[in-house]
Amino acid sequence: MAILVMIIRKMVKNKWLEFSLLLGLIISVGLVSSMPIYTTAILQRLLIKDLEQLQERNQQYPGVFYNSTYITGELSPEKAKQAIQEADQFMAKEAPLRFQLPLKAFVTERTTDRFNFVPVDVGKIDGSVRRTADITAISGMEEHIRLVDGRLPAAEPVDGVVEAVVIDQGLTNLKMVVGQQYTIQDDEVKTPVKFKIVGVIDRKEYNDVFWYNTLSSYSASLIVSYDWFENDITRNDKLKLRASSWYLAVDYSQMKLDSIERFIGTQRYTENFLANRFPNYSIKAPALVTLNGYYVKEEKLRIMLWSLNVPVMIMLAYYLFMVSNLIVDRQKTEIAVLRSRGASRLQIVLGYVVEGLLLGGVALVCGPFVGLWLTKVLGASNGFLEFVQRAALDVRLNRTAFQYGMLAVLCSLVMTLLPVLFATRTTIVGHKQQMARQSKRSFWHQYFLDVVLLGISLYGLQSFRTKMSDMQSLGLDVTDLRMDPLLFLVPALFILGASFLLLRIYPWLVQLVYRAGRRWWPPSLYSTLLQVGRSTTQYQAIMVFLSVTLATGLFSASAARTINKNAGEKIMYGNGADIAMSVKWEDDAPPPNTGGDGGGEPDPAAVMEPKKKVQFSEPPFLPFTQLPGVEHAAKVFTKTDASFSSGKELGAATLMGIDTDDFGRAAWLRNGLLEHHFYEYLNVLASSPSAVLISRTLADQYNVKVGDHLYAGWNGVESAMFNVFAIVDYWPSWNPNPLFSEKTAVTSQAQAANSKTKKVKAPMLIVGHLSYIQNNLALEPYDVWLKLKPGATSQELYQALEEKAVPVTKMNDAKQQLIRSKNDPFLLAINGVMTLGFIISIVISFFGFLLYWVLSLSGRVLQFGILRAMGISFRQLLAMLVAEQLLTSGAAVAIGMLTGNLTSRFFVPMFQLSMQTSSQVPPFLVTFDPNDQLQLYLIVGVMLILGLFILGTMLSRVKIHQAVKLGED
Repeated sequence: MAILVMIIRKMVKNKWLEFSLLLGLIISVGLVSSMPIYTTAILQRLLIKDLEQLQERNQQYPGVFYNSTYITGELSPEKAKQAIQEADQFMAKEAPLRFQLPLKAFVTERTTDRFNFVPVDVGKIDGSVRRTADITAISGMEEHIRLVDGRLPAAEPVDGVVEAVVIDQGLTNLKMVVGQQYTIQDDEVKTPVKFKIVGVIDRKEYNDVFWYNTLSSYSASLIVSYDWFENDITRNDKLKLRASSWYLAVDYSQMKLDSIERFIGTQRYTENFLANRFPNYSIKAPALVTLNGYYVKEEKLRIMLWSLNVPVMIMLAYYLFMVSNLIVDRQKTEIAVLRSRGASRLQIVLGYVVEGLLLGGVALVCGPFVGLWLTKVLGASNGFLEFVQRAALDVRLNRTAFQYGMLAVLCSLVMTLLPVLFATRTTIVGHKQQMARQSKRSFWHQYFLDVVLLGISLYGLQSFRTKMSDMQSLGLDVTDLRMDPLLFLVPALFILGASFLLLRIYPWLVQLVYRAGRRWWPPSLYSTLLQVGRSTTQYQAIMVFLSVTLATGLFSASAARTINKNAGEKIMYGNGADIAMSVKWEDDAPPPNTGGDGGGEPDPAAVMEPKKKVQFSEPPFLPFTQLPGVEHAAKVFTKTDASFSSGKELGAATLMGIDTDDFGRAAWLRNGLLEHHFYEYLNVLASSPSAVLISRTLADQYNVKVGDHLYAGWNGVESAMFNVFAIVDYWPSWNPNPLFSEKTAVTSQAQAANSKTKKVKAPMLIVGHLSYIQNNLALEPYDVWLKLKPGATSQELYQALEEKAVPVTKMNDAKQQLIRSKNDPFLLAINGVMTLGFIISIVISFFGFLLYWVLSLSGRVLQFGILRAMGISFRQLLAMLVAEQLLTSGAAVAIGMLTGNLTSRFFVPMFQLSMQTSSQVPPFLVTFDPNDQLQLYLIVGVMLILGLFILGTMLSRVKIHQAVKLGED
């Protein structure tokens, strides 16, 4: 207890240092614990959205769990009854408990064999018609149907006649009449059963989840009372029971991530249950495919979050190490005295372990709640440093968050104990010797860690570049590289290595400045240059810290901006314009031959008949230009399977026909992709009707030059001559990279090496005048590209198209694709984590800066007092402080900015590996937002000014006699 009191007193004595250490611990625990919270929350949101899209795509409720069994002769009647009874109990009671989800519907359905039915009164009903139907019963059906005609069947036979209803289609197919009786005529039915059709039914609501099967599937069924069916058929074998099904519809909107495991587990358990009782059974759960993919998504997202947070965690680890080192530095004399008086290293370290556990316990309690808040920030991010009011993430603390927090505390404890372990190695004599020798090189410079880290990071950079080059040239998309953690670890190592290397060079630069002007420097600057030049090791901790944090912040900003901008540009380039749509054209093509009812062989004469050329009727184009919100519209004809000939060589290419003026106004292309401006190529094309632009891939592979002729066309039309006027590398909506396909898939390194020797054919493009193509080749449907006015919404355009009944067959809306892209969980994670990394780096650097300089000043009170006693004025002392700040913190900021820019330029392009490289067009362009750097400069400026103000205030309170008295003591 006494030791604990002593430790607490020591912590109170260094309360500001301990508070700073606690702050770093809480942020570290919060950051780490936010990973499982965010993973769970974002996948939860994605799960519901995916299931909603599944319902929209398949027109089937995703919460369906449909089980059916077909009873054959393999089961004896007694075993079949027992199996049905056990299955009824399991489906009604145990299965819902296993799902732990609200049930929206539970339906049991029974069906008999099909029997022949004959009318009782052949005078009224045609008895020669063959009527074959089964007897079906559906539990709870009465509340979910509406009567089209007649009434519902009675629960018991009326005068020995079983009442039944049919659907309208069944009434027609079976040629039955409501109110008439029919008898089963079958050799296996010993006692004939009479049925009376008393009504015709339909669904009450067509979006009712009660119905698994479409109503048309009952077109050959007589639907009877479920109670009568159970009593007379299921239990007493009045007729042969042939099939039974159990249909559960769970409320998928209430699904959580842990529901996935229960859903899959219930499906497997149910499958085993049915397999042990029925030879023939089936289970249908449309959501299973979607749910099974979530384990992979969760793993990828977790790896990505760890990867994204690597630079920030390295920065926090260094912050903890630095603060702990400052604490230990103030206590080194005490530690050395304890060692000299017989205390073992273990005893001293255990004291600091207890201190770390106390702080770690507080951090473990508070950190996960900070992580909860950080997750909400992540969920609200719409881009880097952009937040929107979207639906809040369903964030909850879970056991995994606290487990991650515990791991963070243990790792942080190790970081804080490292300075203690180093300090306990020295005795009081060794400590005094170290104090006298301030010129000792730092650990990382002594063992050349800067060179090692730079070597590793540059090797990683070269490896990434080689992989990316191979993948682009071969048209491969290696999905294993999608979440490569090294994409984030290697830049962090480069930042550390570059910072250490620049700090190795920095003292020489200070010495150079000192020697260059030592005859002219004023005393204050002379003293500062000597102080900084001779005691560089003393300042390296704060300089490394500031440079690493600022470089990390700048890299985070650049990476996030680049990924966001390139994701948007990829969508815009692939689409070609804000909106690209296809419209149905009228034509004289004959309807497709269905082959007749019998599906027999086609007529040989029809096969030999030449295919007639289809004539299209072009719809008016003016209405598209007058749609609300449309600024410009363009006709864009694209023939992907066109062919061309150049000399004796033949090839395949995409032929695009445009009106140059409209196309230039409506299309989108990033500046700098072409050698000249986009409009200049359009002007060149406009100079001649037969002029074309060709792609660089076509020019290189077929040796076609500007001024050459080529012939182009497609199957069924005669080729026309074109003149090559210019060569382009990129063009709106056209991808020049070889596309990934099964033929080019590479599954091993050996195959990849072999593939490098093969020539991969890249896509080719020919761009000409639409009017020339229509006049000389054929008039065929073209797409319509629209550029919207600023502020125009897609909704008003959709509404206008619907009101004018425009027959749109395909629509690609870049704005909607951008919205979907921003809601992608991986892009959300990138934006959120990068934003957090940027903010945390600024906050941590601010606290670290103030903490270091306040402690540094308090440790140099004697030095400043002596300088004042020697006649140095307060203004000169302040000038010395300013110069010292500029030479240390200012230099660290400059190093951080330089390192951050270099890291961004080298490593941000490698983020292409996290996307599909073959479809990444236009190529990655590293983006620096001036506002991000301005924010950094402003924050650093405020930090330096505030720091100087605090230091100046402390300096003004230093009394000469107190400083001299301190020196005497």
